[in-house]
Amino acid sequence: MSEEDDESDDGDGNRDLERVVAEVRDRVDPDEDERARLREVADRLMDRAGVAATERCAGADVLQVGSTARNTWISGDRDIDVFVRFPPELDRETLEEYGLAVGHATLPDGHEEYAEHPYVKGEVDGFDIDVVPCFRLESATEIRSAVDRTPFHTQYLRERLDDDLAGDVRVTKQFLKGIGVYGSDLRTRGFSGYLTELLVCEYGGFRPLIEAAADWHPPVVLDPEDHGHARGTGSSSRDEVVSDGDPPFDDPLIVIDPTDPERNVAAVCSAANVARFQHYARELLEEPQLDRFESREPEPLAEAELREHLDGRGTTPVAIRFEAPDLVEDQLYPQLQKSLAGVTRGLDDRGFDVFRATAIADDTAVVFAELAVSERPAVERHRGPPVHVRDHAEGFYDTYADDPTAYGPFIEDGRYVTEREREFTTAREFLESDRLFDVGLGAHVETALEDGYEVLVDEDVTGLLEEFGTELAEYFQPRP
Repeated sequence: MSEEDDESDDGDGNRDLERVVAEVRDRVDPDEDERARLREVADRLMDRAGVAATERCAGADVLQVGSTARNTWISGDRDIDVFVRFPPELDRETLEEYGLAVGHATLPDGHEEYAEHPYVKGEVDGFDIDVVPCFRLESATEIRSAVDRTPFHTQYLRERLDDDLAGDVRVTKQFLKGIGVYGSDLRTRGFSGYLTELLVCEYGGFRPLIEAAADWHPPVVLDPEDHGHARGTGSSSRDEVVSDGDPPFDDPLIVIDPTDPERNVAAVCSAANVARFQHYARELLEEPQLDRFESREPEPLAEAELREHLDGRGTTPVAIRFEAPDLVEDQLYPQLQKSLAGVTRGLDDRGFDVFRATAIADDTAVVFAELAVSERPAVERHRGPPVHVRDHAEGFYDTYADDPTAYGPFIEDGRYVTEREREFTTAREFLESDRLFDVGLGAHVETALEDGYEVLVDEDVTGLLEEFGTELAEYFQPRP
């Protein structure tokens, strides 16, 4: 191919990407009517919250935070976050008391929810409203709870996001939603709105960001305010994102919070989701298409399709099903992941060789695994120390020499070896035994299992389809 042809192809690719991005931006940019409706509701609630706050505390004030305050919200998003700031000399108990009172005065039909502080949530004219108390501080390094950072984030970005960059943030958010990695909740473990905004600011737009991400070599370290973490110097790492020395955090993507140098904004973002972002960035650059920006949830798996997968794969599926603990997702999913790790480790340690596994939840919760080995012999080999290590060797020998159920001990390659009765010959036996509770389960999951659970093996797992047909479709039809 000639250089002229190569340049022409590159130009066509550029134009294709520009056309796709322009169409996405047209879809995600709120129009003037939508902006006016949001502004009217936000102003009304801010006034109401301000009056209620100053009635209770003369030094209080209110401000709008989040994407609607930073002009980075996507058309159709309906969230308005009102933060009520109280003087730092107020004690936490009084802050919570005043915060809830202001919340209920602002949202008479609202209800209380709990994060680090209790706050009030409600709906007004179709918008989802949060009224959240926090402390008014001079610096984000003085925070007394995580929500205290948010006003600093809003101030920092409002000073740096012009209309063009805000539009690129919306496009980036839609791209991340389309590929399934948007959201810092502990179920998704993806890119938060604040992280997305910082990345677009740091790279100067959507296209420069995805071009850079396509070539990332984690750990990637970005230090927007030159706090000195990037490459161990005081310079930004935007152009050289791979750290030469030890990175300041043990994460694949490290974005030093410009308002708090001791915090990695990307800490929650999993290695898998960083890799997914890279994969789809490359795909978009290679072949720009609108469907990269559209989420693709598969159709629920039918029973015949599931049976076909099971027959074709030749693995043995097993599942533990129990009532899902009554927890918010950010508490539930870490416990499910801990339990998944414990169960898979318990199966592997007993020779059942977990092929792949996942944990899912709705009304019930399930730890699901495919096994490469589902049944083991009635005996297992147990290798002891070398015979020449006298104390340990004699102890091992004496332990098994008089065991009528053991074969041996005998010597193999200079070591004592015995063949002893295996505790569990099938995965079901192990999963239905009390030894399941020794693997390191999440506390609430363990309590739920103590109340009762069922073990499904082989074709019995088709009983999961009614509740988890979509999740099983995602499992058996995986994509990057």
